[in-house]
Amino acid sequence: MPRTSINELTGLATHALQNAGASPAMAAATARALVAAEMAGLGGHGLSRVPLYVQHVREGRASGVTEPRIVHEKGAACLLDAQGGLAYLAMELATREAIRRAAEFGVAFCGVTRSHHCGAMDYHLAPLAAAGMVGIGFTNSPAAINAWGGRRPLFGTNPVAAVFPRKDEQPLIVDLSLTEVARGKVMLYAREGKPIPLGWALDGDGRPTTDAKAALTGSMAAIGGAKGVMLALMVELLCVALTGARFGLENGSFFEPGAPASIGHAIVAIDPAALAGSDVYFERVETLIEAMLADEGVRLPGDRRYESAADARANGVAISDALLKQLRELAA
Repeated sequence: MPRTSINELTGLATHALQNAGASPAMAAATARALVAAEMAGLGGHGLSRVPLYVQHVREGRASGVTEPRIVHEKGAACLLDAQGGLAYLAMELATREAIRRAAEFGVAFCGVTRSHHCGAMDYHLAPLAAAGMVGIGFTNSPAAINAWGGRRPLFGTNPVAAVFPRKDEQPLIVDLSLTEVARGKVMLYAREGKPIPLGWALDGDGRPTTDAKAALTGSMAAIGGAKGVMLALMVELLCVALTGARFGLENGSFFEPGAPASIGHAIVAIDPAALAGSDVYFERVETLIEAMLADEGVRLPGDRRYESAADARANGVAISDALLKQLRELAA
């Protein structure tokens, strides 16, 4: 695949979204996040989302012009209303508020309601780590996982992410959906007409399938069986019961015609200085990392993303000819 510069891809994504009706600020924030995901090797949350976002803005399923605002707050907690817009401006505001409130109170919880797909969750947590804070992020999504013992999708893929800052080193990154594979990856297989491995998903009748398109209208297999389903339930409640957003079962699939999304997100920030202290925190983190790396073959979580991003900065980003052509057409 050809390599394209970061600046060109950012410009293409920005112009494509503005052509669809997004404001310059919304388009730029969204493009930055999608290009960052592409650079990190997360194609399912990267530029392949631009055509979908463009479609949703044009159809009114997501607003490209609303401004997120704080609607409730009490001390270390606040609730932001994305007002039906693309998620990225709301997530930037939630991140800033989480850092500010954690600096004052030691911990912060910032919820976001009435939002859209927020992409790779670790992207939103990076500023927390840069501020020396531990960050935890959650989001729900349209129904993809069955309740344990059931056949009907109720819970989203419901990603969970965390960042742990290190002293003079890149933060540790943990970022995973609660399905065997991210739904964005199945979307890529569907776009390319490729079968998916057995065990990734179920069709609409609850049967294991290798058909990527059937998987997108069926359900995803949860990690760890019943344990993964319980984690998905926890995230659903954290992101919806606390924010007033809609449950996965109340949000239509992003990949089929439907009503505007109302997704919930949550960001938690923790200041180590408020607990055992930053020096103790950094010492404890490095002690564990040294033990991990003493075992040959261990890679630290996040290393592949850092390596992929460094390669992209040096050599450009590799995307398919078909996607690059589509981006250029949407941006024209």
